[in-house]
Amino acid sequence: MSAQQSIVEQFITYLRAERHFSAHTARCYAADLDQFRAYFAQPNGSTNGDNGRGEPGARAPDQRLLSVDTEAVRTFMAHLRDKNYCKSTVARKLATLRSFYKFLMRRNYVQNNPVAPIRTPKQDKKLPKFLEVEQIERLFANCETNTLLGSRDRAILETLYSTGMRVSELIMLNVADVDLGASIVRVHGKGKKERVIPLGPGAVRAIIHYLDLRRAANLSRMDADALFINKHGQRLSTRSVRRKLDKYLLEAGLDLSVSPHTLRHSFATHMLQRGADLRSVQELLGHQSLSTTQIYTQIAGEKTREDYAKAHPRA
Repeated sequence: MSAQQSIVEQFITYLRAERHFSAHTARCYAADLDQFRAYFAQPNGSTNGDNGRGEPGARAPDQRLLSVDTEAVRTFMAHLRDKNYCKSTVARKLATLRSFYKFLMRRNYVQNNPVAPIRTPKQDKKLPKFLEVEQIERLFANCETNTLLGSRDRAILETLYSTGMRVSELIMLNVADVDLGASIVRVHGKGKKERVIPLGPGAVRAIIHYLDLRRAANLSRMDADALFINKHGQRLSTRSVRRKLDKYLLEAGLDLSVSPHTLRHSFATHMLQRGADLRSVQELLGHQSLSTTQIYTQIAGEKTREDYAKAHPRA
């Protein structure tokens, strides 16, 4: 670790090199710390140029961060609430600060963690959005599977729904990660953790068809390792997957606020509705904590109550 790095830069390097955080996640942590630094850059503790979206203003020296106390962190949290940040955003920024000061303690930059006494704001319970099975079928039906790109899109949607993997995990899949004979896929998850997930028959058929058309297309300068590629033969981005999904949502007449992550929610919800074990779903999703997976049991329970109310003669 370079002695020329600021303590924030050292922390971000630690996240990338030792915690194996993605570049996107590391940037989010850096932006949170930039905002926190900027807030204390002003004598009155207000951010220079803070427009309420967390954009960094003037930077303060590292010494300011080392001298922050618990009351100062509470003041910053109050500032965020005054700026009408949602509770989940405030909680994320607090989590960033908590991790940062834990890091500083381990490196002996500070003796106490000023964030330790502060409780995470209680979150509003918001159930994840999911699609009904009939809506999933309508979405899939709009892919033109007689073309290379259409067959790829069908394989992408089938894979997301069949496995419940994150779109960030999907775009990193290599051809070698998929064993179509055994109907399994090896997923490289958060923190470089691997898990093996079964592939449903629909996903297997869709991937086989896509790979057949891909081989026949004989694309030049193709990334041969990447499973899902764009029209130029290069690995897809998460933004590209979102754009393709938006196209099919529009054609199917479905809610345009649905995201690739909604297919992950749909996978988990449908699995639990049909009697899957909670811990099995946790393992398939790659959740570290069972409590993260338990939110889906609430969705499944709501659906069961709705079905009961509709079907029972004396409901």
